[in-house]
Amino acid sequence: QVQLEESGGGLVQPGGSLRLSCIASGSIFRFNVLGWYRQAPGKQREVVATIITGHNTNYADSVKGRFTISADNAKNTVYLQMNSLKPEDTAVYYCNLRTVRMGVTTDDYWGQGTRVTVSS
Repeated sequence: QVQLEESGGGLVQPGGSLRLSCIASGSIFRFNVLGWYRQAPGKQREVVATIITGHNTNYADSVKGRFTISADNAKNTVYLQMNSLKPEDTAVYYCNLRTVRMGVTTDDYWGQGTRVTVSS
């Protein structure tokens, strides 16, 4: 069992920046899909950014050019750098680590979420 702990959320003004961190209790090396999702009030959870190890990173159109996902295997940590934040980025952000082989998910872990509020 892997525990995920997110941090870095908070209140920020429009145009500001935040960096979210997701620290895993064990090695993240075994996971091949690392991602950040968000859920705004009254809306469904949506994907923000993912890393598919050995392949590429993917971003939601709404955050392209503003957000950057990265991972540090040595620190068992996944980051989400968020720049030029907008009020519509307000949401609870969740870290997700998964292992997917031949289309089958064998591991799927979620953090408890960290709240981001963008407001003046």
